[in-house]
Amino acid sequence: MLDWKRFIPVLGLIALLLVVGCAAGPNPVPGPSPATEWQAGFWLGLWHGFIMPIAFVVSLFNSGVGIYETHNVGNLYNLGFVLGAMIFFGGAGGSGARGAGRRGGTEPGRKFE
Repeated sequence: MLDWKRFIPVLGLIALLLVVGCAAGPNPVPGPSPATEWQAGFWLGLWHGFIMPIAFVVSLFNSGVGIYETHNVGNLYNLGFVLGAMIFFGGAGGSGARGAGRRGGTEPGRKFE
């Protein structure tokens, strides 16, 4: 019988390599790209935002990896990038609910003191 606990680090390493393999590339030509060239859109911006923390760490050691695709369609890519980063970091919606009890907020079923 296989012991799956031994394969978890290997699967994690494979997943990490797959995620980093889809990181944004370097910008070989400064300035905006021509309209005929391929440009990153919303979905690729979402993906780049989601893998941004991992790509950032890799970019510290490899100058060929970027965290932001400079050849993009503009606002839609930016929206996807921000949403992807929010998804990775958990968004802002739950942060207020988690801290309400520590700041003196009332909990359901507890009377105000």
